[in-house]
Amino acid sequence: MSKLGTMRRILDRVYLISGIIASMFLIAILSLIVLQMLARWTGEVFPGAPDYAGYCMAAASFFAFAHALNRGSHIRVSILLNAVGDKTRRILNIWCFAIGAALAWYFVWYAVKMAYWSYKFNDISQGQDATPLWIPQLSMVIGVIIFAIALTDHLVHLIFTGNHRIHSEIVKQEES
Repeated sequence: MSKLGTMRRILDRVYLISGIIASMFLIAILSLIVLQMLARWTGEVFPGAPDYAGYCMAAASFFAFAHALNRGSHIRVSILLNAVGDKTRRILNIWCFAIGAALAWYFVWYAVKMAYWSYKFNDISQGQDATPLWIPQLSMVIGVIIFAIALTDHLVHLIFTGNHRIHSEIVKQEES
């Protein structure tokens, strides 16, 4: 049981680190915007700033997926789940996580393939920055791999324990 506990702590730490990395990319977006504003005010040019901000936005999004899933921040339509019994709810949850995990791993396959071919052909961006595209694509690949692992983790946990481990941090408000 200690090996499973160690695995659980490692996965939870990976999801948390992924969320921290996503927040760092958001700070990088802010910094790029401020630097671009300062450059314009001083008459200088910051070539490629919008492209770099776009790369950071993609990286922030993909790194945030797993962390957001664990925090209950993804949109889940639970009207049907709340209307059925426990056994049916468990089956529907397993079905949803299985579809989600399968799609995520399918996306991993094509994201890795895309980054590989961008590297192989030395594909560069069409903007002023001329960045090799495999570099920003790598953040997408890493983020979607972590997300696929998170979905698979929740699926396996749901199958064996009946609980998906998604804990919502949303505070319910009372109606007035």
